[in-house]
Amino acid sequence: MTPPRVSVVMPVRNAAATVERAAHSILDSTLREIELIVIDDGSTDDSAEVARQISDPRLRLVRQEALGVCAAANRGAAEAAAPVIARMDADDVSHPARLERQLSL
Repeated sequence: MTPPRVSVVMPVRNAAATVERAAHSILDSTLREIELIVIDDGSTDDSAEVARQISDPRLRLVRQEALGVCAAANRGAAEAAAPVIARMDADDVSHPARLERQLSL
């Protein structure tokens, strides 16, 4: 696998209804050399299972106790392999060219 150019960090807590769409919007990016780090921040719904069901080797799921969005984002940054880190919310949808455009700035 090609090393990632961008690590996308997505904190998640109780977002089972939206995390799949958000994750796919990143994984379907025009920039293919990425990793998506989903940090499940103590969800009590099926968020982690929804993320686990996404079959893409670029997605990595990390679970932690509920520590809050800042702690989850920091954990994701610590786990990142790429030299550039992007943030994504679990209830957001990314434009397909977002990462490519941001990287070119």
